[in-house]
Amino acid sequence: MQQTDKLSEECGVFGIYDFDGADVASTIYYGLFALQHRGQESCGIAVSDTRGPRGKVLSAREMGLLNENFTSEMLEKLQGDIGVGHVRYSTAGSSTRENAQPLVLNYVKGTLGLAHNGNLINAPKLRRELEYSGAIFQTTIDSEVIAYHIARERLKSNSVEEAVGRAMQKIKGAYSLIVMSPRKLIGARDPYGFKPLCIGRRDNAYILASETCALDTIGAEFVRDVEPGEIVTISPEKGIESDRSMCLNPQCQGRCIFEYIYFARPDSRIDGVSVYESRIRAGRFLAMDSPVEADLVVGVPESGNCAALGYSMESGIPYGQAFVKNTYVGRTFIKPGQKSRESSVQVKLNAIREAVEGKRIIMIDDSIVRGTTSDRIVRMLREAGAREVHMRVSSPPFLYPCYFGTDVPSQEQLIAYERTVDEVRQIIGADTLGYLKRERLSELVDGRPICEGCFTGKYPMEPPVEDIRGEYDR
Repeated sequence: MQQTDKLSEECGVFGIYDFDGADVASTIYYGLFALQHRGQESCGIAVSDTRGPRGKVLSAREMGLLNENFTSEMLEKLQGDIGVGHVRYSTAGSSTRENAQPLVLNYVKGTLGLAHNGNLINAPKLRRELEYSGAIFQTTIDSEVIAYHIARERLKSNSVEEAVGRAMQKIKGAYSLIVMSPRKLIGARDPYGFKPLCIGRRDNAYILASETCALDTIGAEFVRDVEPGEIVTISPEKGIESDRSMCLNPQCQGRCIFEYIYFARPDSRIDGVSVYESRIRAGRFLAMDSPVEADLVVGVPESGNCAALGYSMESGIPYGQAFVKNTYVGRTFIKPGQKSRESSVQVKLNAIREAVEGKRIIMIDDSIVRGTTSDRIVRMLREAGAREVHMRVSSPPFLYPCYFGTDVPSQEQLIAYERTVDEVRQIIGADTLGYLKRERLSELVDGRPICEGCFTGKYPMEPPVEDIRGEYDR
């Protein structure tokens, strides 16, 4: 597993069906471009023409960023009025083109295109069962396990959406799925709602996407969120159909709180809650619960900026910019290996001496995982002349790993595990350190049920007995 000091983004999924028959590849490209923050390792687009040969799918999957791989000439060749796209970040498995999505599966009933965001906790068990029944896997991702089960269930189902529902009864964990069949676009979200998925519309085209910011980018209107446990089927004949048979009591749900704290773009809304407002609230709560006298409040770009603004609004301490970010450098954890990651921290940020010299600085970041990046940024501020550096974190301390798609490592690698807040403060070199109180988390999302497993060790569902995080990736 990569030794990173920031949380990994998950993956981003996007699907569209244009009922008027227009080509959708370029729209998928721009939708994925808005979701690039969710995965920078690989990208892919798969399309089909619903008026052409049944089951014919054109696809392209590449390593790296969208704008490095997809040209206008490539997009013109991907002709079709229905399609899915994916951007990926892997945590454990091979970083190879074979593991890029969307997956395209040819089987006796036709063709399926699948894009998946999340992590299955029973993927190894399901994979072994399939292998012993003759299945041959082409990837090491659990998304292929899902695709196999949908294809197998389709053989005894009346529709592809029924097959998706049957497969959902077998898979356990976190997932938002977009499935493209020859004549339908299907979206599904796990019953706990770990990962976001929303529906949009532009003219006579319907869209499924991980975040609402993708809808804004392509000029689509937000229709609604896919509910946890819901399966939606989009077709010209019936529009949007809904199956909520897998939905749980809302109090049993467990949205990933880090969508609001870190993963999602601040201009997105998830389950009716503004990500921007959630981060502003986090900063306000930090100012209420961990006040300190200072001259300037700054955020670690980009994820700490909104919370820093909230801290400033609540405390009355001026908000300012202390860092210049090189926008041509990807997020730190994308770089494979310890040496590469550390060098990218230095290249990525530089402190502005004129902004911090001689001042008492409150620096806000979204999280501290291992502490190595925090140590470097605190030192960077001191070397630029900051008189004091007070660190505030818009999440509670990490004490337990995550099994549902967020790359929180094992306990012994977490800086807060078996250490007091003051011991962590000494390690990172700050004058004071304050975390967001765990009791505040539900207030960030208007009381909606969330997963707090990485803070409490209590997960919405029973975690796996075998640690799957080093074997299979998304």
